[in-house]
Amino acid sequence: METELSYHPIREDEKQAICEWVYDGEYSIYNLPSYEEMKEKNMGFANPQKEKNFYTYFDNNTLVGFTNILEKETEVFIGIGVNPDCCSKGYGQKILEIASQICAQKYPGKPLYLEVRTWNERAVRCYRKAGFVIDGDVIEQETYIGHSTFYRMIKKNI
Repeated sequence: METELSYHPIREDEKQAICEWVYDGEYSIYNLPSYEEMKEKNMGFANPQKEKNFYTYFDNNTLVGFTNILEKETEVFIGIGVNPDCCSKGYGQKILEIASQICAQKYPGKPLYLEVRTWNERAVRCYRKAGFVIDGDVIEQETYIGHSTFYRMIKKNI
């Protein structure tokens, strides 16, 4: 049976829930600060000027993930987070398929890109299944949690 996800712009209660997700092991670097801290620092979806870019995705009543869709001059950035209880179950691929459709409607013709840590093979597999390919060399960059290496992955938009 094919699961059909629903989605909508992120809501306040969903921001709080996402901040409570707990990833284990090496994935714990994806644990977010408390929602209060995110609001104080104007981080991500807690920044009122950025929240319009965020969508949440549901399988029935279960919040399975979110995306950050940000139009740039010549392309569209997609950030994705999947509920840790829903990882490795195909939700990431489905979320990216819907996000690609949103981008095709809002930003037709602009290519999509995302960045993923090079060690995160689970995410790289997911993104490949969703039609993204590695573009160029490894990127070295600083994040709010320290230095890391990333792949830039791209997908042609329709």
